[in-house]
Order: sequence, then C-alpha cells, then structure tokens
Amino acid sequence: MKERPLRTTVIGSYPFPGWLEFVSQNMDRFGPDDVAEAQDDAVAAAIRDQVAAGLDVITDGEQTRLDFNLSFYGFLEGISREAQPLRRFGPPAHDQRGRHAITGGLRAPRGLGVVGEFERLKRLAPPGPALKASVPGPYTLSGRLVPAGPYPDRWAVTEALLPIVRAELEALVRAGCQEICVDEPSMSCYAHREDPKRFVEIFNRTVEPVVGLCRLSTHLCFGNFKARAVAPRRYAPMFPAFLDVQVDEMHLEMASREFAEIELIAAIAARRDVAVGVIDVKNYHVETPEEVAARVRLCLKHAPADRLVLSTDCGLSQTARWAARQKLAHLVAGVGMIK
Repeated sequence: MKERPLRTTVIGSYPFPGWLEFVSQNMDRFGPDDVAEAQDDAVAAAIRDQVAAGLDVITDGEQTRLDFNLSFYGFLEGISREAQPLRRFGPPAHDQRGRHAITGGLRAPRGLGVVGEFERLKRLAPPGPALKASVPGPYTLSGRLVPAGPYPDRWAVTEALLPIVRAELEALVRAGCQEICVDEPSMSCYAHREDPKRFVEIFNRTVEPVVGLCRLSTHLCFGNFKARAVAPRRYAPMFPAFLDVQVDEMHLEMASREFAEIELIAAIAARRDVAVGVIDVKNYHVETPEEVAARVRLCLKHAPADRLVLSTDCGLSQTARWAARQKLAHLVAGVGMIK
C-alpha cells in the first residue's frame, strides 16, 4: 500500500458477474468443486477490477455472500430459516427479505465464514493493496431474526449474537487480517428512535478484544437494499454519542446526500480517521475525476488530509458492474488530482 495521506477504499461489496448470478440461482446443477471454482473466479474478478482502479484498500467483493448479511444466517444454529419472504412481488423493499424464527439457543460452531473469505482474499490478491474484511455487527445481524423463547426482543437477540461476532473478529485477527470493518447500518438507521448511547456501548463491547490489534472501521449508512434507504437520512441523531465508538475509521455516506452535514466530519477527524463517500452508488451518473476532486477539496475544508479517507457511499453490490468499474477508476483518478 502506498504511503500518502489521501487513502482510497471501498465498503465491501461489489457486483456479481452475470454468470455468478446464474450459479447462485442454480446451485443444484453444480458440484462442490464447481462452486469452489466459481467462488475463486468471482473473487479474482472483483480483485482485478479494484486493483485496476488503483485502490489503496480492497476486499473480496463479498462474492461468496448472497447478501451483505443474509448469508450469515446459514452459519447459525437455533433458527428455522424462512424459505421465502411473505411478499415476493411489487416494488422492492425490506419486507421482501427473509425473516427467520428462533427455535433454540443461538450458536455458530463453525464461525460466520468471514475467516474463510479472508483466507481466499489473501490467496488471490496481488501484493500492494491493504486487504479488508467486513463483518456485520450483532444489532444489524439480529434484524432478520424473530425474537422468541429466551430472547424476548431484539436487544436480547443482539446480546446472544454479540459473542458470536466478537469471536469472528478475534479469529480474523489470528488469521492475519489487519483491516476489519464492523458494519452496523441498523444502528445508524434506528438511532433516531433508539438510545444512541446504548448502540455505542453494544458496539464497543463487540470490538473490545481486537481494539489496537488491527485497523477497525465502521460504516454508518441508511440502507441500500435495491438502492433504497430505510431511515431518515440524517446523522444528527447519532452524534455526539457515536463519537465514542471504538474504531480507527468511521465512514459516512455523503455523495447521495449532496454532502449534507459535511461539517460533521471535523468532529470525527478530531478523534479518528473519517472516510467520506464521494461516489454515489445509488446513481448511474458516473462522476468525473474533476467532480471527485472538487468533492475531496470540500472535504479538506473540514478534515486534514492525514485524517481523510475517500470511498464510495456504500457497497457496490446494487450497482451494475460496468458502472462500478468506472466509478472506482474515477474515484482514484479524482483523488490523484489533489496536490
């Protein structure tokens, strides 16, 4: 990874190649070795696109996940997985995602699978870029589970998942992962109606064993399922409480919000690195390098270069690959224009 102040990164997800969508929808036609080969090939393709763009930090594109967090439920015991959501047609919304009934104590004896993803990324990535793994936080992971039995509400489900997520973070560090994003978009989505200090306390207990052992980040956004937000798109309800989150880097989506609340990054940069989304993943307008450079200059009015990281607003899984390639290339080119 190059040593310069303005770092470029991504959140985690990247669009599936078309053929991988076919594989995921026809798994019964493929053998285990076929699937493993397809996974390697898809991750290699995501790596190639990110490296070609020139990013400082890359991921595996989450190519082996069916969704940013839905695939993790396949690793959990104590749930009955819903085969189909109750609403299957009509405009896309979160009620078209599965919810799973709790049938017993929640356990993940095989972990959550992120260590295996990271090992594959290490094996396939070229020297140079930093390698980042992403793990959903326990509150976000609790969102698709229906409270029952010993878990009367979402808070209780979160508490049951917390040690599972914490163990995954510890295992990632043991595997050599030096950059981990703990994704808690549900916290940012619901901070307007829940106690943000409670969210911070849960988050900090989750990451406590790995603080100082890797570069920790978190991504605060308002939802991106089918490019739809799911919350009031304001950061104000989260702060100042969220300033106490124990991370090295905090990421905010700004491009799709016309840089509303950009002044907030000054308070964040006073305590840690702030990653700013300067690429709108919900829009098929491909930002020019000049547009990106202007956005970076705006950010530099509020945060010093050595505290600033530039990124997409959110993961790219909901963006067509042709656009994702161009957006990442222009992100790096625009940042490179800043002297």
